[in-house]
Amino acid sequence: MLLTVLGEYVLPARSAVWQETLVGALESLGYRVQAARQAISRSAGAGWIATERHGRRSRVQLTDEGVEMLGSGASRIYGFGEPWEWDGRWLLVAVRVPEERRDIRHRMRTRLAWEGFGSLGGGLWISPHVEREGALDELFAGEDGMLVSFRAEAGSLGDLREAIQAAWDLAEVEREYEGFIDRFGRLSPRSPPEIFRAQTELVHEWRRFPFLDPDLPRPLLPKGWPLSRAHSVFSRKHEGWGKPAQDYFRLLEAGASASAGSSSNSSRTASK
Repeated sequence: MLLTVLGEYVLPARSAVWQETLVGALESLGYRVQAARQAISRSAGAGWIATERHGRRSRVQLTDEGVEMLGSGASRIYGFGEPWEWDGRWLLVAVRVPEERRDIRHRMRTRLAWEGFGSLGGGLWISPHVEREGALDELFAGEDGMLVSFRAEAGSLGDLREAIQAAWDLAEVEREYEGFIDRFGRLSPRSPPEIFRAQTELVHEWRRFPFLDPDLPRPLLPKGWPLSRAHSVFSRKHEGWGKPAQDYFRLLEAGASASAGSSSNSSRTASK
C-alpha cells in the first residue's frame, strides 16, 4: 500500500515529503503507526526511497531506482485495459533449469506469471504480447541459456481455446473483475479522508489486474468478458476522486510541515 501511495501522490510531484505525511496517509488507510514506519524502513532498505534527517524528523525522497520502478508500474497500470490490435503472433518461452536449481525455477515461474504469461506445461510459457520479450531480457539478465524465446502463430492442430483455458484461470480473473466492479462501482465517499482512502484503494486494487489478466485479444476472450466494464469504473472513479484525494495528501504534508516548524522552534527555544 505504501508503494501505491508513493506512486499515486509522490511520484507525479517528484519532490520530497515528510515521513510523517506518509505515516499519516497510511493511518488514513487503516494501518497502525508502527506498521507504517516499518513499511517506510523496508522501502528504504530496498533502495526505493531515501531519507534525510532534519532534526528529529525525516524527509523522504524517491531514489532513481524508485522512480524507475514506480514509473514503469504506472505506465502499465494506467495503460491497462485500453483496446489493442493483435497481429496473431504469440511469444513462447521455453524455460530450461536444472532439476537441482529449484530456487531459480520457482523465481522464473513467478516472474513469468507476474508478466502475464500462462503455462502450457513442460517448461513452456505463452503470451500474446510479443513486445514483452524485451522486458524478459531485462528480468532474466545473467541467467543466459535458461530461457529460449520464439515468436509463432497458432497452427491447425488442436483447440486454441482449450489451450488458453489450460494456461490461465480466466474464471478466477473474471470473479476478481466482478468483485472490483461491485465494490467500487457503488462506492460514494463524501469527506476528504474517505475520498483519499477510496482513491488509494481503487488504484491499489486495479494495479493487480495487469498481472492477473493476460490481456488476451478480444476474439479469444469469453463472451461478456468484464474488463471493459471494470476499466470504465476505474477510469471514471479515478478521475472523479483524483483532485480531492491529491488535495488531502497535500493537506497531510502541510500539517507535517507546520508540525516540523513548531518542533524546530521549540528546540531552539529550549537550547537558549
